[in-house]
Amino acid sequence: MHSPAVVTTPGGVGCVRARLLLARPLLQPACCWSRTGAPCKSAVRRRGPAPCAAVSAAHAPYALNVEIAAQKEVLPESDVEGMPAFLDSLKWDGNGLATAIVQHVDTGEILMQAFADRAAISETMQTGLATFWSRSRKGRWCKGETSGHFIAVAAVHFDCDRDSLIYLGDPIGPACHTGAASCYFNEVGSGEGGEVRQAGGKDTRSHAALPTLLALERTIQDRRAASEADPENNKSWTAKLLRNPELLCSKVREEAGELCETLENDEGKERAASEAADLLYHAMVLLNAQGVPFENVARQLRSRFGTSGIAEKAARPPKTPQ
Repeated sequence: MHSPAVVTTPGGVGCVRARLLLARPLLQPACCWSRTGAPCKSAVRRRGPAPCAAVSAAHAPYALNVEIAAQKEVLPESDVEGMPAFLDSLKWDGNGLATAIVQHVDTGEILMQAFADRAAISETMQTGLATFWSRSRKGRWCKGETSGHFIAVAAVHFDCDRDSLIYLGDPIGPACHTGAASCYFNEVGSGEGGEVRQAGGKDTRSHAALPTLLALERTIQDRRAASEADPENNKSWTAKLLRNPELLCSKVREEAGELCETLENDEGKERAASEAADLLYHAMVLLNAQGVPFENVARQLRSRFGTSGIAEKAARPPKTPQ
Protein backbone atom coordinates (compact mmCIF):
# COMPACT_ATOMS: atom_id res chain seq x y z
CA MET A 1 0.00 0.00 0.00
CA HIS A 2 1.23 3.46 -0.85
CA SER A 3 1.37 6.06 1.87
CA PRO A 4 -0.75 9.16 1.25
CA ALA A 5 1.09 12.34 0.46
CA VAL A 6 0.14 15.99 0.56
CA VAL A 7 1.28 18.20 -2.28
CA THR A 8 0.71 21.90 -2.71
CA THR A 9 -0.49 23.08 -6.10
CA PRO A 10 -0.22 26.66 -7.37
CA GLY A 11 -3.33 28.68 -8.07
CA GLY A 12 -6.56 26.74 -8.10
CA VAL A 13 -10.19 27.77 -7.82
CA GLY A 14 -11.31 29.89 -4.87
CA CYS A 15 -9.52 28.89 -1.68
CA VAL A 16 -8.83 25.29 -2.62
CA ARG A 17 -5.04 25.35 -2.61
CA ALA A 18 -4.00 21.83 -1.76
CA ARG A 19 -4.65 18.31 -2.97
CA LEU A 20 -4.48 15.17 -0.90
CA LEU A 21 -3.48 12.16 -2.96
CA LEU A 22 -5.30 8.88 -2.44
CA ALA A 23 -3.50 6.02 -0.80
CA ARG A 24 -4.69 3.57 -3.47
CA PRO A 25 -5.02 3.71 -7.27
CA LEU A 26 -8.53 4.64 -8.41
CA LEU A 27 -9.24 1.87 -10.87
CA GLN A 28 -10.20 -0.98 -8.56
CA PRO A 29 -13.28 -3.25 -8.44
CA ALA A 30 -15.02 -0.62 -6.35
CA CYS A 31 -18.61 -1.60 -6.87
CA CYS A 32 -18.06 -5.18 -5.78
CA TRP A 33 -17.09 -4.31 -2.23
CA SER A 34 -19.51 -4.35 0.65
CA ARG A 35 -18.57 -3.71 4.23
CA THR A 36 -19.15 -6.46 6.77
CA GLY A 37 -18.78 -6.37 10.52
CA ALA A 38 -19.79 -3.88 13.18
CA PRO A 39 -18.93 -0.17 12.93
CA CYS A 40 -15.61 0.68 14.54
CA LYS A 41 -13.45 3.76 14.21
CA SER A 42 -10.18 2.09 15.09
CA ALA A 43 -10.36 -1.58 14.16
CA VAL A 44 -9.51 -2.96 10.74
CA ARG A 45 -12.49 -2.99 8.40
CA ARG A 46 -12.91 -5.64 5.78
CA ARG A 47 -14.78 -5.57 2.51
CA GLY A 48 -16.07 -8.67 0.81
CA PRO A 49 -17.96 -9.76 -2.30
CA ALA A 50 -21.44 -8.35 -2.76
CA PRO A 51 -23.93 -7.94 -5.62
CA CYS A 52 -23.10 -5.02 -7.86
CA ALA A 53 -25.61 -2.80 -9.62
CA ALA A 54 -25.48 -2.81 -13.40
CA VAL A 55 -22.98 -0.32 -14.74
CA SER A 56 -22.51 1.21 -18.16
CA ALA A 57 -19.66 0.34 -20.48
CA ALA A 58 -18.08 3.68 -19.62
CA HIS A 59 -17.77 2.54 -16.01
CA ALA A 60 -16.66 -1.00 -16.81
CA PRO A 61 -13.18 -0.49 -15.25
CA TYR A 62 -14.84 -0.08 -11.85
CA ALA A 63 -16.75 -3.35 -12.19
CA LEU A 64 -13.76 -5.63 -12.78
CA ASN A 65 -13.91 -8.96 -10.94
CA VAL A 66 -17.47 -8.37 -9.75
CA GLU A 67 -18.12 -12.03 -8.98
CA ILE A 68 -14.80 -12.68 -7.24
CA ALA A 69 -13.85 -9.60 -5.22
CA ALA A 70 -10.73 -9.76 -3.11
CA GLN A 71 -10.95 -8.90 0.58
CA LYS A 72 -10.12 -5.29 1.26
CA GLU A 73 -8.75 -4.06 4.56
CA VAL A 74 -9.13 -0.53 5.83
CA LEU A 75 -6.35 0.18 8.28
CA PRO A 76 -6.68 2.24 11.45
CA GLU A 77 -5.56 5.81 10.76
CA SER A 78 -2.56 5.33 13.05
CA ASP A 79 -1.22 2.65 10.69
CA VAL A 80 -1.26 4.94 7.64
CA GLU A 81 1.72 7.27 7.43
CA GLY A 82 0.70 10.92 7.49
CA MET A 83 -3.00 10.23 8.09
CA PRO A 84 -3.22 11.26 11.78
CA ALA A 85 -1.32 14.50 11.12
CA PHE A 86 -3.60 15.42 8.23
CA LEU A 87 -6.80 14.62 10.13
CA ASP A 88 -5.53 16.54 13.19
CA SER A 89 -5.01 19.58 10.95
CA LEU A 90 -8.68 19.76 9.94
CA LYS A 91 -11.18 21.97 11.80
CA TRP A 92 -14.06 19.82 12.99
CA ASP A 93 -17.47 21.06 14.12
CA GLY A 94 -18.89 20.37 17.57
CA ASN A 95 -19.87 16.86 16.52
CA GLY A 96 -16.47 15.99 15.10
CA LEU A 97 -17.62 16.36 11.50
CA ALA A 98 -16.47 18.27 8.43
CA THR A 99 -18.50 19.16 5.34
CA ALA A 100 -17.76 16.87 2.39
CA ILE A 101 -18.83 18.00 -1.09
CA VAL A 102 -18.77 15.61 -4.04
CA GLN A 103 -17.82 17.11 -7.40
CA HIS A 104 -17.79 15.20 -10.70
CA VAL A 105 -14.18 14.74 -11.73
CA ASP A 106 -14.98 14.95 -15.45
CA THR A 107 -17.78 17.50 -15.77
CA GLY A 108 -17.23 19.70 -12.73
CA GLU A 109 -20.86 19.31 -11.64
CA ILE A 110 -21.54 19.44 -7.89
CA LEU A 111 -23.26 16.16 -7.09
CA MET A 112 -24.03 16.11 -3.37
CA GLN A 113 -23.01 17.32 0.07
CA ALA A 114 -22.70 15.31 3.25
CA PHE A 115 -20.52 15.12 6.36
CA ALA A 116 -17.49 13.06 7.22
CA ASP A 117 -15.69 12.18 10.43
CA ARG A 118 -12.07 11.10 10.79
CA ALA A 119 -12.81 7.46 10.07
CA ALA A 120 -14.86 8.25 6.96
CA ILE A 121 -12.13 10.41 5.45
CA SER A 122 -9.48 7.83 6.27
CA GLU A 123 -11.58 5.10 4.65
CA THR A 124 -12.29 7.21 1.57
CA MET A 125 -8.59 7.75 1.02
CA GLN A 126 -7.72 4.10 1.52
CA THR A 127 -10.48 2.56 -0.60
CA GLY A 128 -11.18 5.23 -3.21
CA LEU A 129 -14.90 5.07 -2.40
CA ALA A 130 -16.80 8.12 -1.11
CA THR A 131 -17.55 7.44 2.54
CA PHE A 132 -19.30 9.70 5.05
CA TRP A 133 -20.79 9.89 8.52
CA SER A 134 -24.59 9.77 8.29
CA ARG A 135 -26.21 12.04 10.85
CA SER A 136 -29.62 10.39 10.33
CA ARG A 137 -28.27 6.85 10.64
CA LYS A 138 -25.73 7.92 13.26
CA GLY A 139 -23.06 5.81 11.67
CA ARG A 140 -20.69 5.18 8.81
CA TRP A 141 -22.12 5.46 5.30
CA CYS A 142 -20.30 4.32 2.21
CA LYS A 143 -22.29 5.75 -0.66
CA GLY A 144 -23.54 2.91 -2.88
CA GLU A 145 -23.40 -0.06 -0.54
CA THR A 146 -27.19 -0.25 -0.55
CA SER A 147 -28.05 1.21 -3.97
CA GLY A 148 -24.98 0.15 -5.96
CA HIS A 149 -24.43 3.81 -6.86
CA PHE A 150 -20.87 4.14 -5.60
CA ILE A 151 -18.69 7.19 -6.16
CA ALA A 152 -15.10 6.38 -7.11
CA VAL A 153 -12.95 9.14 -5.62
CA ALA A 154 -10.01 10.36 -7.69
CA ALA A 155 -8.72 12.98 -5.24
CA VAL A 156 -9.58 14.70 -1.98
CA HIS A 157 -9.19 18.48 -1.72
CA PHE A 158 -9.54 20.74 1.30
CA ASP A 159 -10.16 24.47 1.58
CA CYS A 160 -8.03 27.28 3.00
CA ASP A 161 -9.78 27.14 6.40
CA ARG A 162 -9.41 23.35 6.50
CA ASP A 163 -13.03 22.85 7.55
CA SER A 164 -14.50 21.43 4.34
CA LEU A 165 -13.50 18.86 1.77
CA ILE A 166 -14.18 18.07 -1.87
CA TYR A 167 -14.34 14.46 -2.96
CA LEU A 168 -13.48 14.73 -6.65
CA GLY A 169 -15.09 11.60 -8.02
CA ASP A 170 -16.75 9.60 -10.76
CA PRO A 171 -20.30 8.49 -9.87
CA ILE A 172 -21.47 5.01 -10.80
CA GLY A 173 -25.15 5.80 -11.19
CA PRO A 174 -27.20 8.69 -9.74
CA ALA A 175 -25.63 10.58 -6.86
CA CYS A 176 -28.96 11.62 -5.34
CA HIS A 177 -31.24 9.25 -3.40
CA THR A 178 -34.14 10.54 -5.54
CA GLY A 179 -32.58 9.00 -8.64
CA ALA A 180 -31.41 12.35 -10.01
CA ALA A 181 -27.86 12.71 -11.29
CA SER A 182 -27.19 15.46 -8.74
CA CYS A 183 -28.89 16.59 -5.56
CA TYR A 184 -28.85 20.17 -6.86
CA PHE A 185 -31.79 20.13 -9.28
CA ASN A 186 -33.71 23.08 -7.83
CA GLU A 187 -33.15 26.78 -8.48
CA VAL A 188 -34.20 29.93 -6.67
CA GLY A 189 -34.15 33.44 -8.10
CA SER A 190 -35.91 36.77 -8.25
CA GLY A 191 -38.82 37.52 -10.53
CA GLU A 192 -39.38 40.78 -12.41
CA GLY A 193 -41.06 42.29 -9.38
CA GLY A 194 -38.32 41.19 -6.99
CA GLU A 195 -40.35 38.30 -5.64
CA VAL A 196 -38.51 35.05 -4.85
CA ARG A 197 -39.32 32.17 -7.17
CA GLN A 198 -38.37 28.52 -6.99
CA ALA A 199 -38.29 25.99 -9.80
CA GLY A 200 -36.94 22.57 -10.62
CA GLY A 201 -37.48 18.93 -9.79
CA LYS A 202 -35.71 15.60 -9.74
CA ASP A 203 -37.11 14.56 -13.11
CA THR A 204 -35.71 17.48 -15.08
CA ARG A 205 -32.30 19.05 -15.63
CA SER A 206 -33.82 22.38 -16.63
CA HIS A 207 -32.94 24.03 -13.33
CA ALA A 208 -29.97 21.92 -12.29
CA ALA A 209 -26.71 23.61 -11.27
CA LEU A 210 -24.75 22.82 -14.42
CA PRO A 211 -21.32 24.05 -15.55
CA THR A 212 -21.21 25.84 -18.91
CA LEU A 213 -20.61 22.87 -21.20
CA LEU A 214 -23.23 20.72 -19.45
CA ALA A 215 -25.71 23.59 -19.72
CA LEU A 216 -24.94 23.83 -23.44
CA GLU A 217 -25.41 20.08 -23.78
CA ARG A 218 -28.80 20.33 -22.08
CA THR A 219 -29.85 23.21 -24.37
CA ILE A 220 -28.87 21.21 -27.46
CA GLN A 221 -30.91 18.27 -26.21
CA ASP A 222 -33.89 20.56 -25.55
CA ARG A 223 -33.67 21.91 -29.11
CA ARG A 224 -33.55 18.35 -30.42
CA ALA A 225 -36.61 17.32 -28.41
CA ALA A 226 -38.56 20.37 -29.60
CA SER A 227 -37.60 19.66 -33.19
CA GLU A 228 -38.69 16.04 -32.97
CA ALA A 229 -41.99 17.06 -31.37
CA ASP A 230 -42.76 19.71 -34.02
CA PRO A 231 -40.29 19.57 -36.93
CA GLU A 232 -42.27 21.94 -39.15
CA ASN A 233 -42.28 24.88 -36.76
CA ASN A 234 -38.85 24.48 -35.18
CA LYS A 235 -36.49 26.89 -36.91
CA SER A 236 -33.53 26.80 -34.52
CA TRP A 237 -30.01 26.47 -35.96
CA THR A 238 -29.34 23.50 -33.69
CA ALA A 239 -32.39 21.68 -35.01
CA LYS A 240 -31.36 22.44 -38.60
CA LEU A 241 -27.90 21.01 -37.98
CA LEU A 242 -29.31 17.87 -36.39
CA ARG A 243 -31.59 17.30 -39.36
CA ASN A 244 -28.74 17.71 -41.85
CA PRO A 245 -25.62 15.64 -41.01
CA GLU A 246 -23.82 16.88 -44.14
CA LEU A 247 -24.32 20.52 -43.08
CA LEU A 248 -23.28 19.70 -39.52
CA CYS A 249 -20.02 18.05 -40.57
CA SER A 250 -19.21 20.90 -42.94
CA LYS A 251 -19.69 23.42 -40.12
CA VAL A 252 -17.41 21.50 -37.76
CA ARG A 253 -14.69 21.47 -40.44
CA GLU A 254 -15.28 25.16 -41.20
CA GLU A 255 -15.08 26.23 -37.56
CA ALA A 256 -11.91 24.18 -37.01
CA GLY A 257 -10.33 25.96 -39.97
CA GLU A 258 -11.35 29.38 -38.66
CA LEU A 259 -9.85 28.60 -35.28
CA CYS A 260 -6.57 27.69 -36.96
CA GLU A 261 -6.67 30.98 -38.88
CA THR A 262 -6.71 32.93 -35.62
CA LEU A 263 -3.23 31.59 -34.96
CA GLU A 264 -1.98 31.76 -38.54
CA ASN A 265 -3.17 35.34 -39.00
CA ASP A 266 -2.43 36.50 -35.46
CA GLU A 267 -6.05 37.58 -34.93
CA GLY A 268 -5.74 37.89 -31.17
CA LYS A 269 -6.95 36.11 -28.06
CA GLU A 270 -10.52 37.38 -28.17
CA ARG A 271 -11.02 36.13 -31.72
CA ALA A 272 -9.42 32.80 -30.83
CA ALA A 273 -11.80 32.37 -27.89
CA SER A 274 -14.79 33.23 -30.12
CA GLU A 275 -13.83 30.75 -32.83
CA ALA A 276 -13.07 28.06 -30.23
CA ALA A 277 -16.56 28.60 -28.77
CA ASP A 278 -18.07 28.14 -32.25
CA LEU A 279 -16.12 24.92 -32.72
CA LEU A 280 -17.09 23.57 -29.30
CA TYR A 281 -20.76 24.29 -29.94
CA HIS A 282 -20.81 22.57 -33.33
CA ALA A 283 -18.77 19.65 -31.99
CA MET A 284 -21.27 19.16 -29.18
CA VAL A 285 -24.17 19.19 -31.63
CA LEU A 286 -22.33 16.48 -33.57
CA LEU A 287 -21.89 14.49 -30.34
CA ASN A 288 -25.61 14.82 -29.64
CA ALA A 289 -26.39 13.55 -33.13
CA GLN A 290 -24.40 10.42 -32.30
CA GLY A 291 -25.77 10.03 -28.78
CA VAL A 292 -22.39 10.68 -27.11
CA PRO A 293 -22.57 12.52 -23.74
CA PHE A 294 -19.95 15.19 -23.06
CA GLU A 295 -19.07 13.24 -19.91
CA ASN A 296 -17.70 10.43 -22.08
CA VAL A 297 -15.42 12.86 -23.89
CA ALA A 298 -14.11 14.30 -20.62
CA ARG A 299 -13.54 10.79 -19.25
CA GLN A 300 -11.60 9.89 -22.39
CA LEU A 301 -9.41 12.96 -21.92
CA ARG A 302 -8.77 12.09 -18.28
CA SER A 303 -7.77 8.56 -19.21
CA ARG A 304 -4.94 10.04 -21.28
CA PHE A 305 -3.44 12.13 -18.47
CA GLY A 306 0.15 11.13 -17.86
CA THR A 307 0.42 9.44 -21.26
CA SER A 308 2.46 10.76 -24.15
CA GLY A 309 0.17 11.98 -26.90
CA ILE A 310 2.39 10.34 -29.48
CA ALA A 311 2.34 7.02 -27.63
CA GLU A 312 -1.42 7.19 -27.04
CA LYS A 313 -2.18 7.81 -30.69
CA ALA A 314 0.21 5.05 -31.81
CA ALA A 315 -1.57 2.59 -29.50
CA ARG A 316 -5.03 3.21 -31.00
CA PRO A 317 -6.41 0.38 -33.10
CA PRO A 318 -6.58 1.15 -36.83
CA LYS A 319 -9.83 2.44 -38.21
CA THR A 320 -12.00 -0.08 -39.94
CA PRO A 321 -12.07 0.62 -43.72
CA GLN A 322 -15.42 1.93 -44.84
